[in-house]
Amino acid sequence: MKKVVENFVCEVCGEKVIGNGTTDHCNKCLWGKHVDEEVPGDRASMCKGLMRPIRSEYKEGEFRIFYKCEKCNHKFWVDCAKDDNRDLLVEMSKY
Repeated sequence: MKKVVENFVCEVCGEKVIGNGTTDHCNKCLWGKHVDEEVPGDRASMCKGLMRPIRSEYKEGEFRIFYKCEKCNHKFWVDCAKDDNRDLLVEMSKY
């Protein structure tokens, strides 16, 4: 895993997001940006499309989010951060 701390403004809701080195999604609305390809933090994706949060799951004490890139249709799971919107994660886990 590669870590490069990057802060950004969410392109969907406008939230100012403080990065931790692998942050690729907004902790408020959970939308993300397709920046990584193989390894969290690699920033190797040429796509840079918005990632739609489709659903979440809770396993072994942690949430994960399943994303679909709006630009290239790539689908993948991303681990949640501790400050991600828990109410939204719970709601998304019902689908």
